[in-house]
Amino acid sequence: MQKLSIIIPVYNEEKTILDVLKKVQLLKKKCQLEIIIINDGSKDNSKNIIDKNNKLFNKAVHLTKNSGKGKAVIEGIKNCSYDYILIQDADLEYDPKDILLFLEEIKIHKYDLIMGSRFIGTRRSVLHFWHMLGNKFITFLFNFLNNTTFTDIYCCYCMFRRDLINVKYLKCNNWGQQAEILTYLINKNSKIYEIGVNYHGRTYKEGKKIRYYDVFSVIYWIITTKVKKLFL
Repeated sequence: MQKLSIIIPVYNEEKTILDVLKKVQLLKKKCQLEIIIINDGSKDNSKNIIDKNNKLFNKAVHLTKNSGKGKAVIEGIKNCSYDYILIQDADLEYDPKDILLFLEEIKIHKYDLIMGSRFIGTRRSVLHFWHMLGNKFITFLFNFLNNTTFTDIYCCYCMFRRDLINVKYLKCNNWGQQAEILTYLINKNSKIYEIGVNYHGRTYKEGKKIRYYDVFSVIYWIITTKVKKLFL
């Protein structure tokens, strides 16, 4: 069976964290599963819910202050011990059932990286126009600089081999972190696959956190990480 570590960054997700933890349990039928929760300084009841349901995960790290999703992911990677890593947001925008498709492809083809895409899936919420435009631009920029053909580099679901990422090189604490990870993962020998996933996006009223201006941070990290990688 494949060995998969799932990192769940949490910030003020008291309404959904328990449901997410229950949903990812289904993956235990298909892989050896390690669940790492990084509570990024939540101010609501998330910490208490996590502590009361410790049978649903392997390890929880409670950061004392909110530092950003990127920081939570970095701390998660430091605590992972299995062959593959996947990030699962603590909301319900993505369905863990789709991860079963990733596991099937890894088992057969041993990919280095499998990227999800909301734009080649069968069902998804209608996105805000400016979010869509920003996503298209950063995906184009990433593809241009890295000679790839991704359709959605900011899909939450990204499964990759743990031994391909050196956590000491990861510096971004905010939304640019995924671009940083992907840049380090990509090379001319990378075996990459893309899978369409279903997406049920939240509204801002429901707790959606990313904003249109976060695209500038992503652009910065796409470019600077590409430059840094040239000197490693």
